[in-house]
Amino acid sequence: MESFATLHRPIAVFDAGIGSYAAVKLLQQRFPRQDLIYLADRASFPYGGKNRQALLAVTVQAVQRLRALGASAILMASNAPSVTVLDDLRRAAGVPLFGVVPPVAEALALSESRHIGVLGVRSMVESPELGEYIAGQSRGRGRVTPFNASALVDLVESGAFLTERPRTAAAVDAFLGAILAAQPEIDVFTLSSTHLPWLAGYFQERFPGKTFVDPAPAAIEALEPWTTAGTGRVVCAVTENETHSAPAFRSMLAAMGIGLQPVVLA
Repeated sequence: MESFATLHRPIAVFDAGIGSYAAVKLLQQRFPRQDLIYLADRASFPYGGKNRQALLAVTVQAVQRLRALGASAILMASNAPSVTVLDDLRRAAGVPLFGVVPPVAEALALSESRHIGVLGVRSMVESPELGEYIAGQSRGRGRVTPFNASALVDLVESGAFLTERPRTAAAVDAFLGAILAAQPEIDVFTLSSTHLPWLAGYFQERFPGKTFVDPAPAAIEALEPWTTAGTGRVVCAVTENETHSAPAFRSMLAAMGIGLQPVVLA
């Protein structure tokens, strides 16, 4: 496709929806001349609702698409597959592949109570891989409790966080309020779905005494050795199905003030 062929050694960023655009923005800020491909794999939404086998299958397909479009390195900007299938995916990738993982060690270092929460989607928080990852990152230095925040992710993917602010605020209040009523000592949360940083303003406004850590910046820094000087362009691609259409995704981009015109991949 001509629009992709004109990019200079692009780095690709993908997940199953709008969440990973936050990583695209960070890459643009950190490496303004880097050419980028942004893939919203809407045909496979949601990644967080899939079992390990299904998640590996759809992410392998996404990586193969991005390689075909000329990606020189790939950031899988989704915590769930980064925790559960990243090692297997790297073996099939053929290009440098990076993930976004819960910043457990960073959050524990910030915590005064030594008790932190990891907010993520169901498939990640219920996976044995997350337990192993937490054990390796925490090393007995504190307590780490995962929470299924899939309902909050849906508020971002549907666009409700932009168009239904009172409903979103109420949902954030109810979700985090219930956690803190039971475990008030938790003082730091990791926003371990790429959708959740879009709600950071709500979290900080409603719970000003707590700290919320975005895992994306660390992943962006890991990409530095693979960055190159191009024109700084971003070309957007989208997959679709009957439930999650390309026109609906275009409308979401427009509502968020993102001036990209996605190319639909067959």
